[in-house]
Amino acid sequence: MRFVIQRVSEASVTVDDVVIGSIASGFMVLIGVSDSDDVLVADKMIKKLIGLRIFADSEGKTNLSVKDVGGELLLISQFTLYANCKKGNRPSFIEAGSPEHAENLYNYIVSKCREEVPKVETGSFGAHMVVSLTNDGPFTIILDSEKL
Repeated sequence: MRFVIQRVSEASVTVDDVVIGSIASGFMVLIGVSDSDDVLVADKMIKKLIGLRIFADSEGKTNLSVKDVGGELLLISQFTLYANCKKGNRPSFIEAGSPEHAENLYNYIVSKCREEVPKVETGSFGAHMVVSLTNDGPFTIILDSEKL
């Protein structure tokens, strides 16, 4: 499983010219799932995401989590995080999870995050989405379950 986490001052996702999710300060997270991922992997990734201390404390040190600052989450499914570009110039996506498996885990991640963070917004699984954000820092973290 892969998460691309961006600390944002605002973010939104639009489908068919309609904003379907938006947040103020918090994390915009792109989520990629492989077929080998399961709820145990998802739980580990969620714990790391929610506990990630990349917000400034009163001394300006990155020492606070999204929960500590009352931040929000925008969670977007992103199968292209499993693009394999080793051969040629056209990416292969065979390492990405099947749509059914990925959607189930994505929905699980959303529901678990909602237990921890008051405002969790989402994209639309499998839809063409336009994501807008203001990266605060810029601050971007890549979490890969195989490296945790």
